[in-house]
Amino acid sequence: MTEEAILEALRVVEDPEVRRSIVELEMVKRIEIDGSKVDVEVLLTIRGCPLRTVIEDQVREAILAVPGVTSATVTIGTMTDEERDRFAAKLRGTPEQTAESPLLNPHSTTRFIAVASGKGGVGKSTVTANLAVAFARLGYRVGVVDADIYGFSLPSIFGIADVKPVVVSNLILPVQTHDVKVVSMHFFVPENRPVIWRGPMLGKMLRNFFQEVHWGELDVMLLDLPPGTGDVALDVHNMLPKSKELIVTTPHPNAADVAVRAGLMAQQVHHDIIGVIENMAYYQCDQCGEKAYLFGRGGGDQVAETLGTQLLAQIPIGATGKATGIFTADSLQGEAFYELAIGLASTLEMTPTKRKE
Repeated sequence: MTEEAILEALRVVEDPEVRRSIVELEMVKRIEIDGSKVDVEVLLTIRGCPLRTVIEDQVREAILAVPGVTSATVTIGTMTDEERDRFAAKLRGTPEQTAESPLLNPHSTTRFIAVASGKGGVGKSTVTANLAVAFARLGYRVGVVDADIYGFSLPSIFGIADVKPVVVSNLILPVQTHDVKVVSMHFFVPENRPVIWRGPMLGKMLRNFFQEVHWGELDVMLLDLPPGTGDVALDVHNMLPKSKELIVTTPHPNAADVAVRAGLMAQQVHHDIIGVIENMAYYQCDQCGEKAYLFGRGGGDQVAETLGTQLLAQIPIGATGKATGIFTADSLQGEAFYELAIGLASTLEMTPTKRKE
């Protein structure tokens, strides 16, 4: 049993936030071997890291798997400023690699899906969050940008409104929940402080969400656009010309009429609308199974027909029964989002990334 053997065993342990080996990231500071006993010190980027116990358990398990080891002691420390700088440099890569966000590179294999609506109140953000979770349940690496900079709500829907992203030497690590990486303006403004910005500043912030955030490798990125046809929607279309678009509406004719305008703008800037999602389509009785169409019928079909696309899903009304807006996998809504994710993955020719258990 040698230090090299222990280090090799620890290569399988990944930092949960960046999904890269703790050995590669130089997070293993010390290895001491005393007969069959091993003592290892691992450095985390910040004190009080919420994922501390995850890393600690995985390191202990990896050490105990080495033949001859009967006892493993894991000490968790905190990086110095110099060590954090080296950590961030490894994530950023070479200057050539950091000149542009890998996600914005024309050769990036990440699929981008912008979720838009003509007006607020149709559940666009709830659709974005639950679709992201459905993709993650299928095994995809998923990121979400809350591009609704004035009306950001994704952190509340995900139940992470009180969480702050880790910042290492000016490099932002997205908040992870439900196996989804999330970045929102909510994380960077004081509570209840309105964002009073104009177009150029909005575009710069949106680009920073790609340039200054370490997303790692993603299979799919969802962007929750502000309602309407304003500056942010135009910036997304210019920044991500290959982005596909989903239009969210409710069954009500008034919502459908406004949703069409958002779709027409996407078409004018040559974005591919891959379909329409009708949210709050109906209420289904738990006991009898009958459906009640509280907001009328036909809005989704109307939008799809006008835009020359298809109605992909009709999401029923329902409550999550918990503090977040994420539906359980076995609920009517969860099943509808799961089927929607399967259909979109097929349309976009996506292959799920197998996760390590």
